[in-house]
Amino acid sequence: MSVALDSPPLAVPEKREIVDHRSLGDRIFRKGVTAGALTAFVVLSLIAALLFFRGFQIFRAFGLDFITTSRWEDVDGTVENAQFGVAAMLLGSIIVATIAMVVAFPFVISSALFLEFYVPGRIKAVLVSILDLMAAIPSIIYGLWGYLVLMPLAAGWAASINKYLGWIPIFSVDFDNFEASPFVSGLVLALMILPIAMSVTREVYSRAPLDQIQAAYALGGSRWGAIRAVVIPFGRSGLVGGMLLGMGRALGETVAVLLTLNLVFEVKFQILASAGGSVASLIASRFGEATPLELKALMAAGLVLFLLTLVVNFGASSIVSRAERRVK
Repeated sequence: MSVALDSPPLAVPEKREIVDHRSLGDRIFRKGVTAGALTAFVVLSLIAALLFFRGFQIFRAFGLDFITTSRWEDVDGTVENAQFGVAAMLLGSIIVATIAMVVAFPFVISSALFLEFYVPGRIKAVLVSILDLMAAIPSIIYGLWGYLVLMPLAAGWAASINKYLGWIPIFSVDFDNFEASPFVSGLVLALMILPIAMSVTREVYSRAPLDQIQAAYALGGSRWGAIRAVVIPFGRSGLVGGMLLGMGRALGETVAVLLTLNLVFEVKFQILASAGGSVASLIASRFGEATPLELKALMAAGLVLFLLTLVVNFGASSIVSRAERRVK
């Protein structure tokens, strides 16, 4: 069979233009979401600008000493005789938030796995509702509970830790007073960040690939084997994101820390000592009686805390992105 050489060439089809026709509802939703995102960004920028504008005199007068020193004195309302430094409070914020993270981590991962893979459906719905309700409890309730109930118990725990582990510098104390310490504040904050961290982690675990879980069962694996081989590696990014999201709340917590931690302007790494503080509790305790100059210093301290929270959030985003790439 032969093909005629003089047959006409095949016509090239015309290039079609792909047009995205959105409905009125789609356009309204798109513009609404865009406006909401831009509004949040603008509000955060305005907050940062206000804090910087109100605290600019402090930054100009003290420079890096405002972050590296720990004295807080306003003698006569003049910059020349004043001393402002948030090093102790900044370190206290990090220590308390770290204690809360360390205490909450095993409960977050175990509770999220238990709720998602071991609890029956009806009971699971009730427990998830209780978990969401805990996230909505005001921080002052946690603070009062920590002050009235947890502090006497935690003081005994701290004394036992100091008795057996006091040779470790962070567990040593100068005086045998174990109340109102970073340890107690960390325990209260751990309870506060549990709901939000558990919710995020459980939601990510619920999206683990079902085909891989069933394949693990088909190969003779147990439920724990499937969780360990499939669910935990898949949900690593959600666990990290949930924990760091909770840490962001712990860094900015005010009332609970103010009620369970004595405000002392001294850099201390002793987590059982009855001394410490945080930037948020400093602002709350001094704001009502602050002079105009001290008020500017508190605004500058707020900007430092704001930037620290941004660094934590950016770090969380970076860790989550790397974890997702490893899983893929």
